[in-house]
Amino acid sequence: MTDFSFQLYSARNFPPFSDVFALLSRLGYASVEGFGALYTDPVGLRRDLDASGLTMPTGHIGLDQLRDKPKATELARTLGLQTIFCPFIGQEYWKQSDAKWTELARELGELAKYYRDQGFGFGWHNHHFEFWPLDSGRTPMEVLLSEAPELDWEMDVAWVVRGEDDPKRWIDKYADRIVAVHLKDIAPEGEAADEDGWADLGHGVVPWKDLFADLKAKTKAKYFVMEHDNPNDLERFAARSIATAKAL
Repeated sequence: MTDFSFQLYSARNFPPFSDVFALLSRLGYASVEGFGALYTDPVGLRRDLDASGLTMPTGHIGLDQLRDKPKATELARTLGLQTIFCPFIGQEYWKQSDAKWTELARELGELAKYYRDQGFGFGWHNHHFEFWPLDSGRTPMEVLLSEAPELDWEMDVAWVVRGEDDPKRWIDKYADRIVAVHLKDIAPEGEAADEDGWADLGHGVVPWKDLFADLKAKTKAKYFVMEHDNPNDLERFAARSIATAKAL
């Protein structure tokens, strides 16, 4: 049986998070995934999670935070993280050269070695820009995975689609690097404009039944994390998404 997690970025507009945790626990979630804005009070956050019976096995920690290795390590241990994902770089770097992406990949590889030595898994979480071809002909995602063999991957499938690429192709090629997956959906063209075109899992156009079967069969993904970047109804999204996931 798969335990499903929830990326708390999805609930950033529905404070307080103590109420969010109670809701998620009631709906059957076992765990959550953290993001940067939550980490101002790690001890308090851990206390609230414990009170709701939730764990935080994975967390997104920004590159600048990761460079402060002792502080990030303490944060991860306080929250009980098992795997850390670097989630993003600033928009000004999205179209940087192959050489610059290679520099980033090598830095991430060194960070991966450090955090592994501290007992954590370490990987990258994608958006859409990693699938835009560079002048070299490679994509940033190819650069990251080829130049940093130490790096695991949290595959955000819907962002692969928004990057105008085929998730199945990436699953087939990099199955051994995928350790976590964001379960997210895309609304039909012209719908859900007030939710930035995203949809609850199973209520959009991403072929999740086939993709989930591939991910379970071919990859070593351990964490399956619900996400919606801008839901207008948190309980609707959380409830419908876990119901879909359990039926996949």
